[in-house]
Amino acid sequence: MQEGELIGLIGPNGAGKSTTIKAILGMLPVMAGEVILNGSSKRYAYVPEQPVFYDELTVWEHLELAAAAHSINQLVFEERSSRLLKLFRLDNAKHYLPGTLSKGMQQKVMLVIGFLLQADIYIVDEPFMGLDPQAIMDFLRLLKQERRRGAGVLMSTHALDTAEKVCDSIILMSEGRLLMRGNLTQIRQICGLPDGSLLECFNKLLEYRQ
Repeated sequence: MQEGELIGLIGPNGAGKSTTIKAILGMLPVMAGEVILNGSSKRYAYVPEQPVFYDELTVWEHLELAAAAHSINQLVFEERSSRLLKLFRLDNAKHYLPGTLSKGMQQKVMLVIGFLLQADIYIVDEPFMGLDPQAIMDFLRLLKQERRRGAGVLMSTHALDTAEKVCDSIILMSEGRLLMRGNLTQIRQICGLPDGSLLECFNKLLEYRQ
């Protein structure tokens, strides 16, 4: 992954996308291979598909916990948190328990926690699930800002129409195996579909395997 690169991890349910992410994060007890981050100071932020919260902590307390875990200065924390909560229209919910919020609002809280860290690498699993159109646009704009800063992004998603517009390169998976990696132009050339959508190319690759 290059600085500022957005890689899309694409595949049907059960393709191995989430398992691949867990392997990268070292969350699997047994795996073959290794993950190498260039540079010893690389920081990563992980936004899971299913929001994970402590039942007794408010949204703001979750942010404080994340800031403390990553030694973020108090003034920096307050500025970033307030800005992100306002961006995702959560500023009025910051003292609520996450369990009382809707699924979409919970997903936005997870995004706020992730972007609070200003990481070098973002690993995001199905970020569009439950988000309304405005939140999706806010998320994509925020991603663009972070990429300009030099952060890389690995994003697993089923939203192929969005992936083909925003991803620099795409990894196509099926049944735990890599089908292809490249940008949309390269994938189209290999599939023989010069004007094909990512969905059309992916379906053709699946046909080859059958």
